[in-house]
Amino acid sequence: MNKFQLDIITPTSIISYDNISYLRIPSLDGLTGIQAKHAASIIALTIGEIKITINGKNRYFSTSGGYSDIKPEGVQLLLETIEDTKTLDQERATKSLNRAQKRLDEKSIDMDRAQKSILRAKNRLNLFKKK
Repeated sequence: MNKFQLDIITPTSIISYDNISYLRIPSLDGLTGIQAKHAASIIALTIGEIKITINGKNRYFSTSGGYSDIKPEGVQLLLETIEDTKTLDQERATKSLNRAQKRLDEKSIDMDRAQKSILRAKNRLNLFKKK
C-alpha cells in the first residue's frame, strides 16, 4: 500500500491523518517530499508551508517550525504551531506583517525576532492563494 500515517503534534493538540500519499515539509535545507516507505530520518523544520495529499486532494498548513520524525510506516511532525488554511485569518496576518515591518525601524528591537515575525506573516498570506 502506498499510504502512510501522519501525526501532527503541537504543544496544544495532536492531529492524526490516515491514508496520506504525499507530504511536503519546509526543512532547513528546502522543501522535502515524503511518500510511503520513506527512509527513516529526523529533519529540522523552519517557517513555511506544509502540503498534505490525502485521498487525491491537497491540504495546506502554515507552520513556524519544529521537527519531523520520519519512519517507513509513518511520520510524526513535532511543531511549534500549525494553522490550516481553512482557519487562517487574512486580516490578522496582514496586521501582523505591518506590525513586524514597523518594528524593523526601532533601534531597540530584536532584529532576528522581527524578521521571523515577517516570515511567519508572509507565509500565512501566501497560503490564502491556495484556499
